[in-house]
Amino acid sequence: MTANLFTPYKLNDTLTLSNKILMAPLTRCMADDDLVPTQQVADYYARRAEAGLIISEATIIRPDGQGYPNTPGLYTPAQINGWRVVTDAVHKNGGKIFAQLWHTGRVAHPHFFGGGDVLSASAQAVEGTVPRMRELVYQTPKAASLEDIKQLVADYAQAAANAIDAGFDGVEIHGANGYLIDQFLHHDSNRRDDEYGQTPENMSRFALEVVDAVIARIGADRTGLRVSPGAYFNMAGDARDRAVFDYLLPALSQRQLAFLHAGIFDDSMQFDYLGGSVSAYIRSVYTGTLVGVGSYTAEAGSAAIDANKFDLLAIGRPFIANPDYVAKVRNGDELVPYAETMLAELI
Repeated sequence: MTANLFTPYKLNDTLTLSNKILMAPLTRCMADDDLVPTQQVADYYARRAEAGLIISEATIIRPDGQGYPNTPGLYTPAQINGWRVVTDAVHKNGGKIFAQLWHTGRVAHPHFFGGGDVLSASAQAVEGTVPRMRELVYQTPKAASLEDIKQLVADYAQAAANAIDAGFDGVEIHGANGYLIDQFLHHDSNRRDDEYGQTPENMSRFALEVVDAVIARIGADRTGLRVSPGAYFNMAGDARDRAVFDYLLPALSQRQLAFLHAGIFDDSMQFDYLGGSVSAYIRSVYTGTLVGVGSYTAEAGSAAIDANKFDLLAIGRPFIANPDYVAKVRNGDELVPYAETMLAELI
């Protein structure tokens, strides 16, 4: 039974979703060489507009945030104009779409931005190579200076304003999955001894500064955030991380965001220091709207919503294989299975 997925959901006085199924952000690496989304990208999102809300693929806020080939940006006029074609197409089909704002931090690579420093919370490298370009080895990052951090906060806010200019209904700040904001929130990557390190309050400071700056530009009602309390991707876990999120999540509750989105590939993963799954932990300390994600079927997600584990369900790879995912679930039709070969094109 999935009937509860098809009732409207009021995020706030500004935004009401037509259903509780969200299209999760899915990196597709299909922008052109200037990192502008193409007409093909617009058609791809328009075909999925029946989702209650589309969260766009991760979109970089400035050149040194790029860690994958052909990922779109939101910092040049051409990129803003390209995204406007996308949002117009989604709105024409009755949908809503948020832009996911992204800086990859220590998994960025100078190959993409003509050389220069890779920035992170601390000078702690992650082992590995760039996906789709395995010849590029990750570099040891520079610990962001206080001036760097100030500029990063301003650039997130500007990207949010650019998103609204491009016609997005709001933004999701990407604070999860081992990328820049997440790198400040975990002891594996944050070894600072200043006001951005060591204590839960200090380690949460950058994330909250970004959130507050974005809210100041576009409003809390159009601002979401994704977080990964459980380290699982480009990040080693540390039991001390629990205290950071015990501080951060109640602080976020006070800001009345549009939603908080769990960052996890599989929500059945258990983290000892969180006392269970990521979504269960977030639910225990965060009071606002929670988006669950992580290999759920529609049926399992519906049951989780019934059990009050979260409020909205984000679906990822099945949306790649099934542009009409929402209609198929509503009608009880069989889904096309996802296959890795589908990543090579936008269908």
